[in-house]
Amino acid sequence: MEVLLFGISKELMGQQVLSLPVDSKIANVLELKRWILNQYPEMGNLNSFAIAVDQEYADDETPVSGNQEIALIPPVSGG
Repeated sequence: MEVLLFGISKELMGQQVLSLPVDSKIANVLELKRWILNQYPEMGNLNSFAIAVDQEYADDETPVSGNQEIALIPPVSGG
């Protein structure tokens, strides 16, 4: 499974695409968020971050699999 990274998340993780191990057994967005925070504790310093699955914002129960486009959306500020 691969996760596209944008903005501050790309800077914090030092890459544009996060590749999860094949045996990670992540079934939904909540499990993905927990995995990310466990592997990259600095992501916990962000106010929040969202996950998009197939170009739509996903809630924690949304299933995820390796054949979907998954993106981590960091908090966005604007004025």
